[in-house]
Amino acid sequence: DLTIFGKVMGGGFPAAAFGGRADVMSHLAPEGPVYQAGTLSGNPVATTAGLATLRLATDEVYDHLTSAGDTIKAAATEALTAAGVPHLVQSAGTMFSVFFTEGRDGAVRDFADASLTDATAYAAFFHAMLEAGVYLPPSAYEAWFLSSAHDERAVQTILDALPAAAAAAAQSQSRLQSSTKETPQ
Repeated sequence: DLTIFGKVMGGGFPAAAFGGRADVMSHLAPEGPVYQAGTLSGNPVATTAGLATLRLATDEVYDHLTSAGDTIKAAATEALTAAGVPHLVQSAGTMFSVFFTEGRDGAVRDFADASLTDATAYAAFFHAMLEAGVYLPPSAYEAWFLSSAHDERAVQTILDALPAAAAAAAQSQSRLQSSTKETPQ
């Protein structure tokens, strides 16, 4: 009945919009009795950014994002598998997450599944990627987002950094395992 958009429509600027079927929207003023206002309604900078975002959001851009996301997800899976790091890569469209866990049933569906994530291994992975010039979400529980700014060079930088970052995650796990082994008395 209604569609609501947040700051993504404004290229990151504080913008939001909603719309819907004519019969629903007709309840809003000035035609209907429901008044709607906001502190940023009609903000010229956010509105201009929103228009620019809509003009640039072409099928070609989304095709590129889908292709780049698929490439990165496959490369992350390959690198982490080769390094022996338990992981899951899950996605919704071009947004994806890399969880350092195998989950309870091969997927991360809820907080209990997400809490199985090896945050120490993710931290090692994150820092290795950062050292290679790739800034990922700093938390093991956040999603990765691609944008039109991720051109072929940026994607290649990510791909080049993945094997060493996966090795760093694996090394972190093996250090943790060896430090938790009981020593005989």
